[in-house]
Amino acid sequence: MNFTLYNSLTNQQESFTPIDKGVVKMYSCGPTVYDFAHIGNFRSFLFGDLMRRSLELGGYEVQHVMNITDVGHMVEGEDDKMLAAATRVKENKKSGRVPEGAIEDPNDPYQIADYYTNAFLEDSRKLGYKVAYEYPASVPKATDHIAGMIEMIELLIQRGHAYVSSDGVVYFSVESFPEYGKLSGNTMDKLQSGAGGRVSDVNQSMKKHPADFLLWKPDQKHIMKWDSPWGVGYPGWHIECSVMAKAVLGQDRIDIHTGGEDLIFPHHECEIAQSCGCSGESHFANYWVHARFLFVEGEKMSKSKGNFFTARDVFEGKVTGKPVHPAVLRFELIKSHYRSNMNFTTKGLTDSAATITKLIDFRAMLESKTGGKAADVDLSHPVLKEFSEALADDLNIAGALGVMHGWLKTDHSDAELSLAVWQKMNSVLSIAPINEGLAGVETASPGGGDDDEAETWRKAMVEARQNKDFATSDEMRDKLIEAGYDVQIGKTDVTIKKKLA
Repeated sequence: MNFTLYNSLTNQQESFTPIDKGVVKMYSCGPTVYDFAHIGNFRSFLFGDLMRRSLELGGYEVQHVMNITDVGHMVEGEDDKMLAAATRVKENKKSGRVPEGAIEDPNDPYQIADYYTNAFLEDSRKLGYKVAYEYPASVPKATDHIAGMIEMIELLIQRGHAYVSSDGVVYFSVESFPEYGKLSGNTMDKLQSGAGGRVSDVNQSMKKHPADFLLWKPDQKHIMKWDSPWGVGYPGWHIECSVMAKAVLGQDRIDIHTGGEDLIFPHHECEIAQSCGCSGESHFANYWVHARFLFVEGEKMSKSKGNFFTARDVFEGKVTGKPVHPAVLRFELIKSHYRSNMNFTTKGLTDSAATITKLIDFRAMLESKTGGKAADVDLSHPVLKEFSEALADDLNIAGALGVMHGWLKTDHSDAELSLAVWQKMNSVLSIAPINEGLAGVETASPGGGDDDEAETWRKAMVEARQNKDFATSDEMRDKLIEAGYDVQIGKTDVTIKKKLA
């Protein structure tokens, strides 16, 4: 199948050809684990997951890597992110968002990083982010690759791409790499002091060029620090991804690199310079693919505006006033094209919940007819052909969903064939139920861990009505409604159905 992707490096849609036939090596920039990941983060992560699953549907083997940034970084004009997290942890403990005992010492950045790493992986798995199930093999931590960062920095110095300033800080020399700025469209005359990103609060006069960016900062006082040829200190932000991508994917040049558009400059620009400076390759990644921003009810997400939401906020009902099933949030975050700004709304969640409910009912109908047995089917099936071709067109998710919705309205008398077609579609969408197709992983179905308790209440309600104990019946009904169930009372039975949002 011929895939096309919009390449940020060339600013055009291009046919996708992997370096090694049939195999795709793909890297996605992951979270800095100093807080719970927000829905904007997950919009970016899940578009990468959608790309991976689409390529796999098309027959590719995809080796997908996503990093965990668990090293604090100095940002010009800001506090260290991991150190500043200590204050946030104390606040989260007071509010109950971080349970007592989860982080024994809120001033220990390693404990903070471990806690939020596990929280991120838990949220990611709920949302069907496939690479999160491959931790730790495909989800490297920066703190496990410090030695590799030091080796890369040494090589950059040897090759004339980096230098040690008079105050001991190691910088990458952007003037040594003529291609610097190609991804972002920046030119040397546009780059101002500090344009290298997380450059630390060092004296800019120590740099050869204002845009030179930090590779290593000696700092004996910093909590997170390691020995190096340039003194005890810590690495710059950009060097981490260059090292982890090569270490896990095993080559200097990879096929696809994804991330949010906010990472194009300086982070991805600096990754290219470092990686190519070491390898001598003309490219670090052949295709750079970026997701655009997420807005909330038409506005930029901001804590000061009160519209800053984590995935957990959505799950727990802090956005809509009632819990939202992860499948609903996943669908909401993947249903718009990655190159369009997304507007996250409560109405959108409601609409997505209705879609998920419809799909779960459809699947249940097919399984009741087939006993779960599906026919053999491949992409030559006309519906799957159209569905996969839409995804192959730069992840045209709207087109793919249009095919799916149209197909749902057709005849499904051959239930085994229809079930097989749906399973192929859901291997990409992963929504009904979520996480389908992951070997050894329990699928997350609506109702979650409360199903047993809800069934107990339902049976108690039936028994109470048979005994004309309407007070108990009403009490059980109220518990079910409060737990998020629709309650339908028949002549001899009570049926319940979990609401998804």
